[in-house]
Order: sequence, then structure tokens, then C-alpha cells
Amino acid sequence: MVVATGFFDGVHLGHRFVIKQLVDAASERGEQSTVISFWPHPRNVLQNDARDLRLLTSLEEKKQMLYSLGVDKVEILNFTKDFSKLSTEQYLKDYVIGKFGATAILLGYDNRIGNNPGTPEEIEQIAKGLGLDVIRPKRFSSEGIVVSSTKVRDALLSGDVVSASKMLGYQYSLHGVVVSGNQKGRTIGFPTANMQLYEPLKLIPANGVYLVKVETLSRQFYGMSNIGVRPTVGSFNARTIETNIFDFDEDIYGLDLKVHFIEKIRDERKFDSLLDLKGQLQKDALTCREILSKH
Repeated sequence: MVVATGFFDGVHLGHRFVIKQLVDAASERGEQSTVISFWPHPRNVLQNDARDLRLLTSLEEKKQMLYSLGVDKVEILNFTKDFSKLSTEQYLKDYVIGKFGATAILLGYDNRIGNNPGTPEEIEQIAKGLGLDVIRPKRFSSEGIVVSSTKVRDALLSGDVVSASKMLGYQYSLHGVVVSGNQKGRTIGFPTANMQLYEPLKLIPANGVYLVKVETLSRQFYGMSNIGVRPTVGSFNARTIETNIFDFDEDIYGLDLKVHFIEKIRDERKFDSLLDLKGQLQKDALTCREILSKH
């Protein structure tokens, strides 16, 4: 068994580059490819800025993505404070070899393994000393930019979903259930599906209006999503994710909804009246359809 270990949040292009080398190496050796990951995120357990940490992928999304890349097995270890105290040697010996029976490990340039890990070279020596073959993957860079989960998060938090999608290799999405809203959109001809996320720690892009692709009722549509506090209809509103689905008029309360972000249209802002808001939404919808017509 050939193993790669890490959190792999977002399964972005850098991760995908490494995973391909894992799958190829396992295939060449006639062995299984396995990703060992963790849940919850170490920062949540160690309370290292955990209040501000939001994830790019839920656990289920991460597993599905890894399997779609050809990985044979995805193993998830429960990350606890006790687990965090394991040394590099203990982790490799007790888990990578002892629990999962690995014969080889893929060690990336920034792989952190165990409590207070040394340099990649020191980790490699420890792994080899335990009898593991060590595979050092090439370092990925896209147009001279090193892709990281942190950079993807920063792009999304600034509303730059286009750059985030380029780094991820797919359109960033939010997944949830449709819940009841305040019905204001319906009164001005723009009914919206109000989403409650399945994964509360999932990162929500910056407030604003976005062109989106929508999955519901086992079909795909396009639409526009507003993320924000709806300042036109009142003060101190909770932050919501509301999506107006184009050419759609079906009741989907209580049903599954997935929204893929294509492009940000504008920032959220307060309008003097619902009539002014309606006029802007009409312009937003036109902008979205113009963008779609060029794709």
C-alpha cells in the first residue's frame, strides 16, 4: 500500500497533482493507493485561530473528490489533542505502518507529520528507518503561483470566486437544504431559495451577488445568489444565502440544493426601496444571462 497523508482541504490543484503521483506510484508497484486524512481540522482541536477557520470541503465532499481521482482507499483518523502529541516516528510506526500496512509513503515538500516535525529530509530519514519506501513528488505550481488552501480561502473571502475556481480546478460550491425565508423576493418577482448549509464550518464567500450554477431535483439550472444581510429589508439581519433560480417555479422547501459559484456580479448594498432593489435585480439577471451567453 502506498500512502499520502494530510488534511487536503479543498482537494485543490496542488493536492490533485500529488494525488495523481500517488495513484501512479501505487499502480506501478501493483499496490493500493491510500489517503490518510483527519477530522476535525487540527486547528479546531488545538484552538489555533479555530474561531476564524472555515473549510473548503466537508468531510464527505473531500472523500468523494479523492475517490474520483482514482484513490483506492480514504482513511479518516479522529484528530484529538492526544493524537496531536504523537511524534513523527510514532505516527508512522503506529498508524501508517501498524494500522494501515503501508510499504511506501509520498512525502510532499510541505508535509508536516507528527508533533514538532523536522525538515522534509529528517522526516524522510525517519520513514526510511522504519522500512518505508519514500516517494518525493514534484512540486506543483500554476503559472508561477504556488496553490494552497489558504490562498483559496483568501480568494473566496474577497469574493474572487474566479481565481478560487482556477486554484481548485473546479467551481467552489455550497451544499445545503432549502429552508423558509421571509418571502420578500417573491413579492417583487424574484423568489429565492434560502439555504441552510449541511456543514456549518464550510467557508461562505464574501457578501455580494453571484452568477451560479444550481443543482436541485436531480437537474441543473443557472441563477444568481445573494450572500449577505439583506440591508434593504431591515437592520441586524442574519447572514443568508439566497438563490434565485432562472426559469424555475417549483416548490423545493426541505429539498437538497447545491450552488456552484461562477462569477461575482456586484457587492451587496442597501437600496432606498423594494422597487429600487427590484430594478437592480433585473439588471443583475440580465448581466448574468449575458455572461452565460458568452460561455
